[in-house]
Amino acid sequence: MIKRPTRTDFDQYIIPTYVPAPFIPVTGKGSVIVDQEGKEYIDFAGGIAVNSLGHANEKLKKVLNEQADSLWHLGNGYTNEPVLKLAKKLVESTFADKAFFCSSGAEANEAALKLARKYAHDNHSPAKNQIISFKNSFHGRTLFTVSAGGQPKYSQDFAPLPVGIKHVGFNDLEAAKALIGTDTCAVIVEPIQGEGGVVTAEPEFLQGLRELCDQYDALLIFDEVQTGVGRTGHLYAYMHYGVQPDVLSTAKSLGGGFPIGAMLTTNKFASTFSVGTHGTTYGGNPLGAAVGNVVLDEINQPVFLQGVKDRHALFSLRLDEINERFKLFKEVRGLGLLIGCELIEEHQGQAKNISNLAAQQGLLCLIAGLNVIRFAPALNIPLEDIELGLSRFVIALEIYLKKD
Repeated sequence: MIKRPTRTDFDQYIIPTYVPAPFIPVTGKGSVIVDQEGKEYIDFAGGIAVNSLGHANEKLKKVLNEQADSLWHLGNGYTNEPVLKLAKKLVESTFADKAFFCSSGAEANEAALKLARKYAHDNHSPAKNQIISFKNSFHGRTLFTVSAGGQPKYSQDFAPLPVGIKHVGFNDLEAAKALIGTDTCAVIVEPIQGEGGVVTAEPEFLQGLRELCDQYDALLIFDEVQTGVGRTGHLYAYMHYGVQPDVLSTAKSLGGGFPIGAMLTTNKFASTFSVGTHGTTYGGNPLGAAVGNVVLDEINQPVFLQGVKDRHALFSLRLDEINERFKLFKEVRGLGLLIGCELIEEHQGQAKNISNLAAQQGLLCLIAGLNVIRFAPALNIPLEDIELGLSRFVIALEIYLKKD
């Protein structure tokens, strides 16, 4: 009899860059997953805002199997039909004229930052290389993107870091004005800081950044890796704000669980990259692009996007009721199905403890820093699963407060 892998195998064989839960999920359907022991969980984590259409979605399974039967991978010496279709859909659905495909959000942000530096180099001078980012931001784990991110805990042990990157407070337009100038090549910002606590940008802040970038011919980059593809109730969050970026990074929900990312931009900036200036082996892979096409077709519909907003309303109503009872949260915030519950000062630092208790009760949720519990479920999560998941959340909070 073949022995099943166990959680201890992770400790023995895998580099410990993460600390996985003590249980191992083995199957999933919709917004319910089951572990090795047969225990069921309602999934409010969504693979960290990735599983946009839930687990084992029938349409995604069908297209993936069909593509697997025809063409898996070619390399960038050739193009393929699925990626051409996906590029057309993204361009026709957004501000963009061109798309660059890759395998992850970090790669998409890496491409965006390189594009900004090269555009400034080609059209101005090598001295115009400063990048402005924001405290508590997160843009990926490559050396460039982790340096652009505004959380030193992720970058400080990897010095020397890429230079020419400065950070100011999120939503602090005056501080941004003090730094953005003739040497600035790009401003990179998340419309909602996901890892940084589910903090939403103020409209005036993003509009002000747009005006500053126009003034100094700097690229405004929106990192929509977590907010994109329906997560906020709009196809992309910039549509909610009415502020158009020059470059947009997208990943996570775009593949519904299959690794794919993209950088979107206009012709003005796309022409900066020519043959050989940038690339990626797996970018535009037929398997990922085929899945991405179906994800986009499903999500980019008014009825579906309204459904995301309706689910947000239900979450907000129930979480307000829960907070009225327990008085645990300083604020419940976010857009669409990216929701953060910030703990009051008395319970600061306990988000992970609460998420662990929730898992014990059969609910998977996320944290965003030490003080925020984050929900990012499938965009089509059934209403009854929201109710059941939140009822389990209530039990977890009861247990937490008894132990506290």
